[in-house]
Parts: sequence; structure tokens; C-alpha cells
Amino acid sequence: MESPLKYEKHIFICTNQRGENAPRPSCGEHPGIELVKAFKKAINDKKLNIPIRAQKAGCLDLCEQGPTVAVYPEGVFYGNVQLEDVQEIVDEHITNGQVVERLRLRFDKV
Repeated sequence: MESPLKYEKHIFICTNQRGENAPRPSCGEHPGIELVKAFKKAINDKKLNIPIRAQKAGCLDLCEQGPTVAVYPEGVFYGNVQLEDVQEIVDEHITNGQVVERLRLRFDKV
């Protein structure tokens, strides 16, 4: 039976850009766009057998922890993601199903 979802995994990379005097920081187009390109390359290089998409996203409202990345359908958010973290996220989370705990943002209820 065909999956009702177009993608089994979806990676959203924040590229929201705020003005210079904004009260909150932003993930920004830099390094956001570079992160999008790096995720796409890492996924293509792996030749994964699952429908997956990495794409830029608007604000994920986690500005102080940026650059941020969200992986669905799990709903895992990663913070302070750098170019050198992309391969680890693809290898561990996307390929092996293991969350990269050192980058994971937690939203535990108080």
C-alpha cells in the first residue's frame, strides 16, 4: 500500500532573516542557506531509499537557539546547528533513527 505522505522524513532549516536592530536574533540566510545545501548534498550522497526532503523554512520561533532545524514526522528540533553537524544528523538521525542528543532542543513541561 502506498504511503499517504509524499515524504517519510522532512527536514526544515530556519533561514529567517530579521533586521539589524531586531530585538531577537535570527537564524538568518547565513548560514541557513548553506545548511539547506549541505543537508541536500548529504542526503543525495547517502542515496537513501526513503522519500525525504530538506528545505528552508521561515521562523521556527527558537531564535535564541539558532540556527535551528526541525525533523518530521518525529518533531525533533536541533539548535545551534553548524555545517559540521549536518553529516552527523543525516547519519545518525535520518539513516539510523537515533536522535543527536548533543544538539537536541528539549521542551519538557514544567
